[in-house]
Amino acid sequence: MGIGGSDMYRQQILDHYKNPRNYGEIEDPTFSHVGENPMCGDTIQMDVVLDDDEETIEHVAFQGDGCAISQASASMLSEKLQGVAIDDLQEMDRDDIIDMLGVDISPMRVKCAVLAEKVAQDGADIYFGEKDIDMTSTEEDD
Repeated sequence: MGIGGSDMYRQQILDHYKNPRNYGEIEDPTFSHVGENPMCGDTIQMDVVLDDDEETIEHVAFQGDGCAISQASASMLSEKLQGVAIDDLQEMDRDDIIDMLGVDISPMRVKCAVLAEKVAQDGADIYFGEKDIDMTSTEEDD
């Protein structure tokens, strides 16, 4: 599987993979964005609803297909982001995601783990006019 760590965290990842939280589509999201990890074949769409002042995330849903790490990460992130300031989302990095997962991840699997985070961040950047892309890809990551 390419991950190490305590059994508790491995079980948590498997639980989120088998029973994803917030899986599905939001009918009228503030923004929706799609991304892929071409190396692994993971795809994720993140739907985000912001509050009226567009500063706080009210709800997140995701859908997609891929390995246990990418899908569990999206599920866990969908829970973590609700009630979070959009600025805090933008400040997240790969270390935050790895900490959230609670396991050591091999360098090849880091792109799987951070896909949902990058999709949500790019979706926000597109919505606020700071980026103009059709799809996020982890291909450009080092």
